[in-house]
Amino acid sequence: MTSISIEPSPRTLMGTLPDFQSLRESGARVFVVAEAGVNHEGELDKAIEMIERAAVSGIDAVKFQAYKADRLATRSSKSYWDETQEPTRSQYELFTKYDSFEPEDYRALEEACRQHGLLFLTTPFDIDVVDMLDPLQSFWKVASGDLTNVPLLDRVGASRKPVLLSTGASTIDEIREAEARLTRAGAPAVALLHCTLSYPTRPQDAAIGSISDLAAAFPENVLGYSDHTVPPVSFQAIEAAVVLGARVVEKHYTLDKSLPGNDHYHAFQPEEFAELRERLDLLSELLGSAKKVVLPVEEAARIGARRSVVSRGAIPRGSVISRAMLDVKRPGGGIEPRFLDDLVGRRALHDIADDTTLTWEMLTTDSVAHGVG
Repeated sequence: MTSISIEPSPRTLMGTLPDFQSLRESGARVFVVAEAGVNHEGELDKAIEMIERAAVSGIDAVKFQAYKADRLATRSSKSYWDETQEPTRSQYELFTKYDSFEPEDYRALEEACRQHGLLFLTTPFDIDVVDMLDPLQSFWKVASGDLTNVPLLDRVGASRKPVLLSTGASTIDEIREAEARLTRAGAPAVALLHCTLSYPTRPQDAAIGSISDLAAAFPENVLGYSDHTVPPVSFQAIEAAVVLGARVVEKHYTLDKSLPGNDHYHAFQPEEFAELRERLDLLSELLGSAKKVVLPVEEAARIGARRSVVSRGAIPRGSVISRAMLDVKRPGGGIEPRFLDDLVGRRALHDIADDTTLTWEMLTTDSVAHGVG
């Protein structure tokens, strides 16, 4: 590909992406990326329609794949996907079908995203694409297959923009090396997205639980999930990932999943993204803070449903308190039951009626000789 520059958009996109650190905060809204990929099949009007219809679904960014086949795969490259869904047997042959977009097309896509309040995002597959699209983007996505592509990592990192890094088919050591490489090159933040590099991903291969391993190995990084399962299982897979800590979610996007081949068959349509947004917002509400605290809504129940020590029968002034004189009943607010044994042996400072909630002011500070009661 000839390196062609694109003039920056009139609007600076940096800063429109939520700060990666803010995504780690409890209650932060999950960031949703609709991966259009090349499901536009080389038609610019269709790609713009995908943006327009995505804008009302509550997603945050629309992502496209940007490449030229002759820079991406050899002519003898074999497929690695389910050929019953996508029958093309050569990577090069498939990629050649959908690599027609030129700089002016990506400019049109960025403009459409901007007009509809969405972030424009691409997965670049070579350094020329990075050079070409750098002025249009506020952050990047790096595909799992390029996690060891050192020239690409260096160039993406050098743009000094945040990066979403998919980690499919990778070991923890490989992920650590790629993350460090991006950071050394200048990337201010790297979000690590778990995924399974299998199209489609069977439920038994989704391995959502490995997000916990990523969290342990990379406690300072934002985590995410890139889903390749087939709907409707995708909803559960994504929700499980969010429960385990994913704050960025990527799902393939199409206008018509009945279309043959490519990524249509395991993608969400616009209405499914709208449902996903609703489900994730509700899930975020349900999860709430990761810290165990007494919530304001629990304050009344904390008193009403807890118990206090109460008198079992009338207790005359001066009486030595025995265990038989005490019971525990609702509400709270008096002496807590955990101090029940401490009350035995103290004296009543005045007459205490039956079924009275006891307070410390009703009893002497010290107990009588050991053994009373």
